[in-house]
Amino acid sequence: MELWFTEKQTEHFGITARIKRTLHSEKTPYQALDVLETEAFGTMLVLDGMVMTTDRDEFVYHEMITHPAIVTHPRPERVLIVGGGDGGAVREALKHAAVRDVVLVEIDGAVVDAAKRYLPKIAEKLDDPRVHVLIADGFEHIARARAAYDVIIVDSTEPVGPAERLFERSFYEGIARALKDDGLFVAQTDNPWFKAELVQKTYRAIAETFPIARLYTANIPTYPSGLWTFTLGSKRHDPLDVTPECVPDLDTRYYTPRLHRSAFVLPRFIEALLGGGTEREAVQPMTAASEENGR
Repeated sequence: MELWFTEKQTEHFGITARIKRTLHSEKTPYQALDVLETEAFGTMLVLDGMVMTTDRDEFVYHEMITHPAIVTHPRPERVLIVGGGDGGAVREALKHAAVRDVVLVEIDGAVVDAAKRYLPKIAEKLDDPRVHVLIADGFEHIARARAAYDVIIVDSTEPVGPAERLFERSFYEGIARALKDDGLFVAQTDNPWFKAELVQKTYRAIAETFPIARLYTANIPTYPSGLWTFTLGSKRHDPLDVTPECVPDLDTRYYTPRLHRSAFVLPRFIEALLGGGTEREAVQPMTAASEENGR
């Protein structure tokens, strides 16, 4: 008998993968957590029925949520990661010689435990002495911090459940206070095909909070539509000022010195979505996304 996992990404569209077996399944205080062994993408971490990461394509997301921001900052010594309990962003941040301290704030300790056991290549740096793992609410941590970090990375799920507050303007204002005078931050901001309004809303909120706001994209096969966006907000440093010669030679599989700037070159329909084109050029939603769907 064949076993298949399907994530219903909208009410009319989904992604499906043949699975070999279920490695782990539990109901945490925050969400349903499953770890699946799949034929096409290796080990897959699933939260509330939604794909979070897989062995095969995780490097794209983790490299792209991390390196563009850290490379943009000239002295990225202290980094905060909100969410990201799988450890992938931590692993990538520590590839930068300037980074001396990484604080990971993850609300669900079960995600950290599952990643260490079933996704060891992703979680391999969680026990590094430069890393401090806090099982706590990232929103509350940000609200208490003042001028504490050079770079903040918001590696959250979509705005569902505990993550809802991480997409609000008040959260971005808190991030601005938590950053040093020349700090910057980046957040995953979903996809422009199914969540155009969310991409637009978050970009505008970040642009209204930070002097510099830049949206960029990456291709992640197991995420809805495969085209994913990230938005960077900065007090002083512009990622578009970074030249290939300034990008260190990192051990990466997706991010490169030349890709750094090209990732910020947007298709016309996304430019229009952000206010740089006509309404006709902006993408029309392919279908109404289910309210329960999230990344």
